[in-house]
Amino acid sequence: MTPTDSLTRGAGRTAVRPPLPVKMVIAGGFGVGKTTAVGSISEIEPLTTEASITEVAAGVDDLSLTPRKTTTTVAMDFGCITIDPTLKLYLFGTPGQERFGFMWDDIVEGALGGLVIVDTRRLDDCYAAVDYFEHKGIPFAVAINAFDGQVEHSLDEVRWALDVAEGTPLVVFDARERGSVRDALLVVLELALARSGG
Repeated sequence: MTPTDSLTRGAGRTAVRPPLPVKMVIAGGFGVGKTTAVGSISEIEPLTTEASITEVAAGVDDLSLTPRKTTTTVAMDFGCITIDPTLKLYLFGTPGQERFGFMWDDIVEGALGGLVIVDTRRLDDCYAAVDYFEHKGIPFAVAINAFDGQVEHSLDEVRWALDVAEGTPLVVFDARERGSVRDALLVVLELALARSGG
């Protein structure tokens, strides 16, 4: 077979394109379920930067509502999920503690949108993430993590408490459930595409 023959045979085939890479950020306060969400949905073994909570950190971070938490993210989490043959989400989870906030600008750069995870027992912990995405003008949705299958406040109450615009979607999800995390990420994706005119 000549090189011309192989070109002619391949001419009728459609080239397969790799999926479009899209960066998505998962943010929120300490212990709200960011690492769990990335791990639940990632099709690869997620990269985590978990470190043991030391006595010093325990004195700084409020563990009263997360008594079983023994580790914390100190840099970021990373995973990915192929949505369909044309689209692949690359997920970057931020650290939740305010003292690691200096990393957020680097983590968020180039992101299409964000998912801000909220624990309704500790709404104060997510104000910084909501403010950050609003200030940066990055489309985001608020995902209320249903710890033990329950949320402490209604969606309207959470919207009022966080003072988020009507155009910002609020969803209830379970960070441990792959399908639930996928649905929350799709809400962000649809919002971001609508805002970009895509």
